Amino acid sequence: MKIIDILKRDSLSISFEVFPPKYDTSFESVKAATEEIAKLSPSFMSVTYGAGGGTSKYTLDIAKNIMERYSVPTLAHLTCVSSTKDTVKKQIDDMKNAGIKNIMALRGDRLQDDRNGGISDYRYAIDLIRELKESGEDFCIGGACYPEVHPESTCQKEDIRRLKEKVDAGCDFLTTQMFFDNNLLYNFLYKIREAGITVPVVAGIMPITNANQVERAIKLSGSFMPQRFKSIVDKFGHDPKAMKQAGIAYATDQVIDLFANNITNVHIYSMNKPDVAQKIKDNLSDILGKL
Repeated sequence: MKIIDILKRDSLSISFEVFPPKYDTSFESVKAATEEIAKLSPSFMSVTYGAGGGTSKYTLDIAKNIMERYSVPTLAHLTCVSSTKDTVKKQIDDMKNAGIKNIMALRGDRLQDDRNGGISDYRYAIDLIRELKESGEDFCIGGACYPEVHPESTCQKEDIRRLKEKVDAGCDFLTTQMFFDNNLLYNFLYKIREAGITVPVVAGIMPITNANQVERAIKLSGSFMPQRFKSIVDKFGHDPKAMKQAGIAYATDQVIDLFANNITNVHIYSMNKPDVAQKIKDNLSDILGKL
């Protein structure tokens, strides 16, 4: 099933993101964690991709297993930075052969020890999106967007202009970077709709379940941390169990507010934590009904 068909339904959807293992030795444990999340019957699951393609095989293995064993639609990430056209063509062929119909097209982060010696045929995600459209395959293509402006953009106006180009190149839907203040998303949606971007936007929510994640989240995305959230970390950050419970409650509250304001599709960055995914879905059981 194509993700775009799920997003256009007149119903609420919740999906989860998982990531593949870095090493062979952890494959079975990671696979087991993703299976536990798949058992929750989310609307779909996305599987991330290693920088420079380092875990590309595992991405496909995990995605195919979820799709075939649990009948959960899957969205496989594909990055293009530090890659040649031949490399990407092979990865696209591998995805097609694995039965993948949905691809999240991303630039990705450049590796410090570049495997291709600095050689890359791609600068931006739009280059990959165009290649996917020209491949002749009927992929459903997702793209990323940043409610708080891409870290490398000079201003939000420029960011939205580039986002419009990416959508015009063939993105069927967008998924946001994590955010912790819903008003940032509402303001962003108003601006992109005004700019003529009409594709579905999936809201990305990251449950912060330990204090150490806060610094990493800010570093990765430059996310604004509301005072309300800072107070939670200050109060409960020293107590792992309390912080986990509070983080899940905060994320749940964000999702409920989004649903109440007609944001119908929410993606949880679940970090391969089945218990976190389970608790969030349990908290929303009567709201979601039967997906």
